[in-house]
Amino acid sequence: MNMNELLLQERQSVILRKLQSDGRVLAADLAVEFRVSEDTVRRDLREMAAAGLCERVYGGALPVAPAGGSLGHRAGIARDRKQALAVAAVSQIVPGSTVFFDAGSTNLAIATALPMDLTLTAATNAPAIAAALIEKPAVNVILIGGLIDRQVSGALGAKAMRDMESLSPDLCILGACGIDLTAGVTTFGFEDAEFKRFAASRSKKVLVAATSDKFGTAAPHSVLPVAQCECLVVEQDADPAMLARYRDSGCRTIVAGGTT
Repeated sequence: MNMNELLLQERQSVILRKLQSDGRVLAADLAVEFRVSEDTVRRDLREMAAAGLCERVYGGALPVAPAGGSLGHRAGIARDRKQALAVAAVSQIVPGSTVFFDAGSTNLAIATALPMDLTLTAATNAPAIAAALIEKPAVNVILIGGLIDRQVSGALGAKAMRDMESLSPDLCILGACGIDLTAGVTTFGFEDAEFKRFAASRSKKVLVAATSDKFGTAAPHSVLPVAQCECLVVEQDADPAMLARYRDSGCRTIVAGGTT
């Protein structure tokens, strides 16, 4: 191994440690610390992103969003935490309104937590969420069709987009793989990002409920800026200073089991 390769490995090791400790890195700061050009740092970050070690954002990098898996697998992770988020999110649903439920394990928990007597028109591209909604006798269910993406566990593509085009939901409960003030709401799949973005654009308001591990992370595909999320539902351990910054960006915040 030559000296240049050794220096590259050392820089990338330091960058990984900073991502773990600080939650983000800035290319300009790293260039000063390493006494190299910003182009060199940006090249390091590109290589690390290609290896799946970080996610590039404007001016630097973020940790990679938590890994996915099937909806069934994700539904079993942090079940109690998602249930708490679901209860808080349900409080934001207006009886008699039309709500779109995007595919996602937290959104499945929200659908399951709906009161039996809540009158609602609910649309979803996720068969598992549709099955949970059907159990609610006061909910009219619209299933958006098309080819089911196994990773997303929801319909994506042209048919799903056409179905969504006929709807104008009062509220879009949007799934997210990563959320950050700079990167916005992000997801792992290109087609998923396209569909999420379109569903949000068809809706009067957007709500995102997410566990704490998703904040300050990014996935490869951008969905929308946080300023376009009318409401964020977060866990009790969410950093108050972070929530203040989201509110400054125009997002209302709801703390599960806590206060706004």
